Amino acid sequence: MRRTSFKQCLILFTFATAAIYGVVGDTKDIPAYPAAPSRQPNIVFVLADDYGYHDVGYHGSRIRTPTLDRLASEGVRLENYYVQPICTPTRSQLMSGRYQIHTGLQHSIIRPSQPNALPLDSPTLADKMREAGYATHAVGKWHLGFYKQEYLPTNRGFDSFYGYLTGSESQAVNIVKNHPPSKPLFLYLAYQSVHAPLQVPDAYMEPYQDIQNVRRRIYAGMVACMDEGVKNLTEALLDAELWDNTVFVFSTDNGGPVRNAANNWPLRGTKDTLWEGGVHGVGFVHSNFIKQKGVINRGLIHVSDWFPTLLGLAGASLSGVKPLDGFDQWATISEGKASPRTELLHNIDILFHPAGDTSYPGAFDTRVRAAIRSGDMKLITGDPGEGEWTPPPEKDNPLPPSTYSSYPFDPPFSTSPSADKNVWLFNITADPEERYDLSQQYPDVVKNLLQRLQYYSSTAVPPRFPPNDPNCDPAKHGGVWGPWI
Repeated sequence: MRRTSFKQCLILFTFATAAIYGVVGDTKDIPAYPAAPSRQPNIVFVLADDYGYHDVGYHGSRIRTPTLDRLASEGVRLENYYVQPICTPTRSQLMSGRYQIHTGLQHSIIRPSQPNALPLDSPTLADKMREAGYATHAVGKWHLGFYKQEYLPTNRGFDSFYGYLTGSESQAVNIVKNHPPSKPLFLYLAYQSVHAPLQVPDAYMEPYQDIQNVRRRIYAGMVACMDEGVKNLTEALLDAELWDNTVFVFSTDNGGPVRNAANNWPLRGTKDTLWEGGVHGVGFVHSNFIKQKGVINRGLIHVSDWFPTLLGLAGASLSGVKPLDGFDQWATISEGKASPRTELLHNIDILFHPAGDTSYPGAFDTRVRAAIRSGDMKLITGDPGEGEWTPPPEKDNPLPPSTYSSYPFDPPFSTSPSADKNVWLFNITADPEERYDLSQQYPDVVKNLLQRLQYYSSTAVPPRFPPNDPNCDPAKHGGVWGPWI
């Protein structure tokens, strides 16, 4: 293909929130359930924290993840799967099935000292699972608010919640060991790993002594430790004879933070950005219920889609649920059918500092930080955040091939555009690394996507990002974090 013709066609406070409610209790405190016959599948959802796109073995990483690699190869790898750029927004959309512009959580995260939380006006995924007869357990990180009792996990549909005073997967294993097989299980394991602080027992770093970057070596050990934890959990499910009736989902919560030793190569950007490196997640599904196993799925899937997908598998009702932004993707995942999703709103954040000048008067304000994907095309406005391509820092480790290396056009211009630039357009299917900005070549596409952003903006609720409340101070509450209102 000639260069010109190609141009024409081308033209995703942690510890405080986790330890707050602290330890719900040992296994003996987990409620017992009466035996009841059920054919509903067990559903286990594992969410990794700050895990980089490049940092799973099957994406060519130096870091070994044999458990994740095996589970993904036996199931369905989701390679067009999206999350949000930071923690709270991904978790809120998982638990609600709704874009963050529809829950008021479109700006930043919920900080420990803020009187803020996922609204109570629509049931959570756990609420509906429990309503459908499931035993519901959450282990690990919550990050959806706790300033009032009603926002704690055990008041949002979970029968039990266990924080971070011990290792998370060990408590998940205890839950599995004590679960009655006659009752369906919904287990939500939200890892702290591999979020900072960077620390891991030396034994997990030993295989990575060739990585001279110390922070990267520690991070590699953390990934290895997490992989082992997932292995422990799956083995417990096997030992408890629950695995054959389980749908197992693995997902990242956002892109990896490059400054904290994660890596998203060959994608552009990092955590807390609207580039692919911030929002393109690692995800897969493993289950005996999958009809087409051992495949890569490239259907467009978003974290909000798990809400209707998993509830559909559970046979749960959607009554009382506010209008969803997620789609039931089980036929896409299991059978390889076309994804029902053709469009994805990454976010609209009117509180983020504006960038540049309004480029299209009368249309969506391009100074606002926002991004939308429609079909192959992705539009970004405002300030998307750091936009570098960062190779993994492993010493003497050949880089996996970059898709850019085969592109028949010249290397892109500077990765640091002028301060007043605030519109980018990419064909993500042809250019997944966001190397070639098409906004000048296709102004009509830009205008159409700006209209879609304007539409979504018209449906948004006002963002809630209240100031810190001094009454949250643990010194006023027995020296521990907890609800204060």
